Amino acid sequence: MRCVIARFPFDLTKSGVLESMKGVKPEEIFGESVTIGRHTYPVKQVGQVITRQDRRDFSAGEVLRAMTQLGFTCRGLPQAAAPTRALNPLQQASAMLGAPAAI
Repeated sequence: MRCVIARFPFDLTKSGVLESMKGVKPEEIFGESVTIGRHTYPVKQVGQVITRQDRRDFSAGEVLRAMTQLGFTCRGLPQAAAPTRALNPLQQASAMLGAPAAI
């Protein structure tokens, strides 16, 4: 598959990516990741290995798009938890006292 990463065209295949990543130890994951074989790698690490370019030269989105098209399992940034609604002082006091018993 032909794809463009950091303005350079690459002909990538699933078997070629598997071969390139063979023996590469996964780094700690803080953001987007790609599962290749039995290992999960940070997207930027995969991009650096398969393109031989500096990580600053390409975006994670470019590599994610290419890996998804090749059929690898990709995970984006973890979703932030929904903010909880703060209770006003009356609601907080009521919660501390407990709910009234049902009659």
